[in-house]
Order: sequence, then structure tokens, then C-alpha cells
Amino acid sequence: MERTVAPTGPPLPEVSALLDGIPGQRAPHPAEPPAEPPAAADSPPRFRLPVPFTLAYAAVLALTSYVTERLDPTLVHTLHQGFSTDVAHLVQTPVLVLVGSALWVAGGFASLFTLSFLVVLTLLERRIGGARTALVFLLGHVLATLATEVPVGLAVLVGRLPDSSLHRLDYGISFGVAASVGALAGLLAPWLRWPLLAAFGGMLLQDLIAFTDPLTNWGHLIALTIGVATWPWVRRWAGPAPGLRQAA
Repeated sequence: MERTVAPTGPPLPEVSALLDGIPGQRAPHPAEPPAEPPAAADSPPRFRLPVPFTLAYAAVLALTSYVTERLDPTLVHTLHQGFSTDVAHLVQTPVLVLVGSALWVAGGFASLFTLSFLVVLTLLERRIGGARTALVFLLGHVLATLATEVPVGLAVLVGRLPDSSLHRLDYGISFGVAASVGALAGLLAPWLRWPLLAAFGGMLLQDLIAFTDPLTNWGHLIALTIGVATWPWVRRWAGPAPGLRQAA
């Protein structure tokens, strides 16, 4: 019987280190974790006013109202007359009086139109932005003013009205507010839109029937119509907003 005897030669050298030199045998290096972006806490948060146009405009109205209450009534009347959008001023300095007349509130800062201004312009600016809200407001203010004052100038020209009508006192924000109400209605759901237009339009019609200031009353209705005419644009600017605008 033969017996197998284990070889007694010297041990084989260690070859594990040689495996790294064979292609495909090198152990992959551990991937380095990606660099983390700096923490948001490192930079201070930026504060943004939600409705900068409305708040800035309200501050100007508050300032002019304060001046109105503190100055002598005769001087206040002179200021109002100087910025009045009557025919005489529109012919001489149209840009100055169209802008300046919108810096005063008829009835003071605590009037109903100031409250309407704050609510309506805030809602409108949150939907379409400050610049477009200013555009809607100016459209109502400028176009309604021209629509009421140009006929006065023509009537004086043909002798139907006295020359004193060329200096009619006219200032305030009511035309711009009425146009903003009309524009905002187009962004509301029908169950809010039509009651708002009916209530606001009915109030303006009552003022017109009372016939206390027919030119101004007509201007309010014209401005409301101008705001309604902007619906295609304000809806495009606002985009979809579930819960606020639905198909008419």
C-alpha cells in the first residue's frame, strides 16, 4: 500500500498582492459622497411685501389725507383745485393733473372708497401683480375722467354750458376703484361675481338717480364698465386659480 506524503518544499510566496495587477481584479474605490449644499440657514431669509403697490399707494393717500386735515381749508381747496382734472387743466397740463388728482381721497382716508380701495386692490394685486393692478387702476381713472370731461368741453364750445364748467372741481380715486372692482369680478366664481357687480352697480345707479353729481356718477359707471372690459386680460394674467375663478 502506497502512502501519499505531503511535499516538504518551501512554501509558495504570497500572491494576493499580484491580483491587483490583473485587469478586472482591482477592487473598486469607495465613492465619495457628493458635497452637500450650504444650509439655508446660512443666508438670511428675504422679506417680500405681498402687495407693494397697494401698500405704497395707501401710504401716499394716508399722507395726503393727514395734510388735508392739518392745513387751512382755504389752502387745501387751492391744492385740490390745482390738481383738479377739469377741462381747463386737462388742456394745459393733462399728465400732471391726471396723476396728481389720484393722490387725494374725497372724504378723507377713513371714507368708504378708501376701504374699498384697500380690499379690492389687495385682492387684485395678489392675483395679477402690482404693475398690472396699477394699469387697471389708471385705465379706469384716466379713461373715465376723459369720458366725462371731454363732453363738458364740447358743450362749453357750442354754448350749451357756461364757461365756469371748464373749472369744475374733480379729484379722487373713485374712478380707479370702480374699474378695479369690475376687473376683480372677472376673477371670481360666478356665485361671487354677479352679486358683487349687482350690488356695486346698483349703488352707483342709485347715486346717478339722486342726480347730486351726475358727471361723477356717470364716471363711476363708465369706470366699472372699463374694468369689466379688462376681463380677457386679467384672466390671462392671473392664470388658473382653483376656487377663485370658474367658467362663467
